Amino acid sequence: MTTELVLLYVAAALYLAGTLAALTAVAVRAAGPGGILPRVLWVALAAHALALVLRSVAAGHLAVTTFDEALSFLAAVLVAVFLLIQIRWPLVALGAVVCPLAFGLTLFAIAVYRGVEPLPPVLHSAWLPVHIVLAFLGDAVFALAFSASLLYLMQERRLKERPARGLWRNLPSLEALDRLNYACLVWGLVLLTAGIVSGIIWAHTAWGRFWSSDPKLLLSLVIWAIYVVLLQGRMTAGWRGRRAATLTIAGFAVILISLVGVNVLALGNHGKAF
Repeated sequence: MTTELVLLYVAAALYLAGTLAALTAVAVRAAGPGGILPRVLWVALAAHALALVLRSVAAGHLAVTTFDEALSFLAAVLVAVFLLIQIRWPLVALGAVVCPLAFGLTLFAIAVYRGVEPLPPVLHSAWLPVHIVLAFLGDAVFALAFSASLLYLMQERRLKERPARGLWRNLPSLEALDRLNYACLVWGLVLLTAGIVSGIIWAHTAWGRFWSSDPKLLLSLVIWAIYVVLLQGRMTAGWRGRRAATLTIAGFAVILISLVGVNVLALGNHGKAF
């Protein structure tokens, strides 16, 4: 077993520990689990980042070009963005969704692990890290919007019960979750737009055309359209609360379909290359 794979196992185990800490913090009124969560995740992120560095050094390029690398990279970016978000919005309850997502992505990456593979000639470009980092940052921010939306629906349902009960006692207020959802949607759309534009420019450089019927691009445009409509609805028609949360979750479902389906079925250039 390689050092990189050992580090991925360590990161996955710590993400699972983070899941338990976050769930405990939400279920009981105690500061301990919530205080432990960031420490656990920083250690997990350090192990995960080291695994990515080792893989990138061995490959000779940023390790994002195979399916297992993409899953691993997204998990690490998601945790990093979550920890940064905690500085502005210290909502530990988000960890109850983010940690399972990171754990699942990392475990999936381990399950489909293939080791270092040669970089396809078409990916030998300075646009590779630009396009990939923008795209995955956008996905990570949308994952946080999804997390906030899921918690919103759970909190709304809990508050409708009289008296409010259940394990999810310490969820943030509906207003706080809705504000975070909106902020993540705005930044996620900016990053997604930049990722699509950089990909189109890269395609023109590589193949001499701006447009192709690649399934990944088509799904990216569908995702972009969903979030544009949602943000437009929020600004002009007052789409907030349950409707905004539901559409945010739907958009993230398409992101997961795009990430997993295209690669598993090896559809288009993205499915063949990364």
